Parts: sequence; C-alpha cells; structure tokens
Amino acid sequence: MSLNCSSWQDNSLFVKRFAFAKFSDVTEQSFLLFTLILLMFLASLTGNALIALAIWTNPVLHTPMYFFLANLSLLEIGYTCSVIPKMLQSLVSEARGISREGCATQMFFFTLFAISECCLLAAMAFDRYMAICSPLHYATQMSRGVCAQLAVVSWTLGCMVGLGQTNYIFSLDSCGPCEIDCFFCDLPPILALVCGDTSHNEAAVFVVAILCISSPFLLIIASYGRILAAVLVMPSPEGRRKALSTCSSHLLVVTLFYGSGSVTYLRPKASHSPGMDKLLALFYTVVTSMLNPIIYSLRNKEVKEALRRTLGKRKILNHG
Repeated sequence: MSLNCSSWQDNSLFVKRFAFAKFSDVTEQSFLLFTLILLMFLASLTGNALIALAIWTNPVLHTPMYFFLANLSLLEIGYTCSVIPKMLQSLVSEARGISREGCATQMFFFTLFAISECCLLAAMAFDRYMAICSPLHYATQMSRGVCAQLAVVSWTLGCMVGLGQTNYIFSLDSCGPCEIDCFFCDLPPILALVCGDTSHNEAAVFVVAILCISSPFLLIIASYGRILAAVLVMPSPEGRRKALSTCSSHLLVVTLFYGSGSVTYLRPKASHSPGMDKLLALFYTVVTSMLNPIIYSLRNKEVKEALRRTLGKRKILNHG
C-alpha cells in the first residue's frame, strides 16, 4: 500500500522523511519474520562478541590471523546494529518512518562497515599468503605494527567511502514517492527516489561499487592463486592439508560476503526485482553476519578451544 507523502514534504515538494517498505500485510507473517530476524540478530551479536572476547582474553590467539578475525567480528556487530534494530521496529510497528538525516546516518554506518569488511577480508587473505608463501619472513613482514596499520587503513577507507557516498546521495533532492523499496537506507532504493534522470548518478555509484568491491576481491584472488601454487608443490600431504584448512574458513566467508554483495550491487539494473532485492537484503544483512562466527568456530580448533576457556571462566565467575 502506498503512503501519502504530503505531510512529509516541504513547500518545494522535496521529500524530507521516508518510510520503509512493509514486509507483509499479514500480521502473522510479520510476527514470524520478526521472531526469525530477532533470533538471527541475537545469534550474530552473541557469536561475534564471543569470538572477539575469546581472542582478546587468550594470549595464544594474539597473532595476526586472529587479530584480523577480532576486527572482522567487531565490523559484523556494527554492520548488523546499523540496520537490524530499525528493521525489527518496522516489523511490529506502524512507525516505519525515518527522517532524511536518520536515513543518511544509517547509510553512512552501513557503508562504513561494509567497505571496511571488504578491505579487511583482503588483508586477511594477504596474511594467509605471507604465512604460507613466505614463512621465514612472516614474523617481520606481519608485525603488530603492520597488522594495526592494515586494520586502520581498512576502517579509514570504509569511513571515507561512507562519507563520500552518503554526502553524494543526500545532496540530491528526492521528489517521491516517500516509501523506500527496502528495509533500510541502502544506496539503490534511495537513488530510485531522486528527482529526474539518475542515469549518471547510478553510473557513479556503480563505479564506486566496482572499485570498492572488485579491487579487494582481486587482491584476494591473487593471494589465493599464489597460495594454491605454493600448496601444490608442498612435499608433505599433512602440510598441504594444514595449509588448506587455515584458509578454508576465510574462503567460505569471502564467498558468502562477496557473492551476496556482487549480486546486489553489480548486476544490471534490468535484472533487479523488488522481491529478489528484499531477499538479498535480508541475506547479506542478517544471515551472513550470523554464519561468520559459526564458520570460524566450527572449522577452527584454536577458536573452539579459546571459546571453551572463555565460557569456562565466565561460569566460574558467576558461581564464585
């Protein structure tokens, strides 16, 4: 059902407040979806927080690989918290509106965390490349200072792209309709509300997406290409198995994150459909963030052991 935007526009008829699309007009369906998303949100927060805490409190995990994993968990927490609380409110309340300023803030933080994660995943791939292809120089090449710099660069690039994209999109006037055909303030649905011909704006956003999504992805592909070449010439089957096992979790996370992101932002406009776009939005904002801690905890013995120790300490403190 379309909304009456007249009370949300100023005298120049520019939209000053938006509303998110409804998930469903059936109350039972909305409540079921609310419950599922809430459970996945809580699972994501708990899993990522536990991994970050386990890495922080266990000295054995104070290595470059786990330093980046802790940063990834913090990014996932910010990523989900920037979107899902408002999404849950829209499911159980008729107050689906959001101010233009609030929408810009949500877009900034969502873009910040998403682009930072793209860059951090590339840094994690480079770390695996150095560990497997250049083990003798690993300690010096991936020192604490270098790892900290890579993390700072990832967060900084995310902040810069977030500021640039948000400022660019919200410098354009929105003429309506006022309903965003999505569950949060994402770039394509907001751009669809902009006045006049937006083909040049869409091209600019597409170029930024290509640079920010494809460039880190190409670095990841290059790193794993070198890793695969090094693994194939290893004389020991046990060495090959260990090398591949340390990369499998990261590769699975990369596939989920880049797969959903590429389908969402890099496919042609003609192939977009409201239903598919909403399903993809749910997947890359809720499902992937929930799966990442599960993937790392299930496929990594050191993380599982650290989680057991961390949870064991908490039980002792609670009973003490």
